[in-house]
Amino acid sequence: MNFRAWSDGDNIRRQKIIWRTGRSVGLFALCGVLASCQTAPLYTTVFRRDFRPDNVFVYPTKLSLDFRRVAVLPIAPAANDHDLPEGCEALNPVLWEQIVKTKKFEAVTVDASHLSRRTGRAAWTGNEVLPPDFLAYLRREYDCDGVLFAELTTYRAYSPLAVGWRFKLVDARTGQIIWSADELFDASRPEIQRAADHFEAEKPAIPLITVKNWAMTSSPRLFGRYTAAALLDTLPER
Repeated sequence: MNFRAWSDGDNIRRQKIIWRTGRSVGLFALCGVLASCQTAPLYTTVFRRDFRPDNVFVYPTKLSLDFRRVAVLPIAPAANDHDLPEGCEALNPVLWEQIVKTKKFEAVTVDASHLSRRTGRAAWTGNEVLPPDFLAYLRREYDCDGVLFAELTTYRAYSPLAVGWRFKLVDARTGQIIWSADELFDASRPEIQRAADHFEAEKPAIPLITVKNWAMTSSPRLFGRYTAAALLDTLPER
């Protein structure tokens, strides 16, 4: 076999290899394009921005190292109508559960009956004129660095559910407000429904397919758990 014949044969083999490689790359690219076309809506759904509370005050943005223990007051109703006191009773354990889960500080509960005997009221919102020695009394009684006031402003236990919170975290040593939040969560709003569903499931199991979570839209306790967690998530960093 002469050099030219060998070269021609080699060129033919090279062309076949290049063609096969090109076809493989082309098919791979085509599959990638088709896959991206099919999955693009999934990412849009997954990363769509959920509702995040924005009526929040935080200062400083990080808790000091010596801010370790917080006395949590009973939830106070914004008004003495039928729904709010009932909501306070239902959501007190729910709020406590979510406070503990933050792991931002050690939390201690303030007993409502003891508070009533000492101050004349079983709950305080933080908006009233407090007794002169209120914070000092809590510091002595509970050895706390801070006090958390919790007020229930809205409670609708029928569909569409609604829960409104007003929180204040106060430095018991200085009286300074470190964090406050005031938000109404109305389950009739699609972004709140979506955020509540994501919270309950921890992550969307099947993007692109919206599965209505009956519990989150029908259970005041579960919906209240989401609302408390959403607001407590805005606490200063530890």
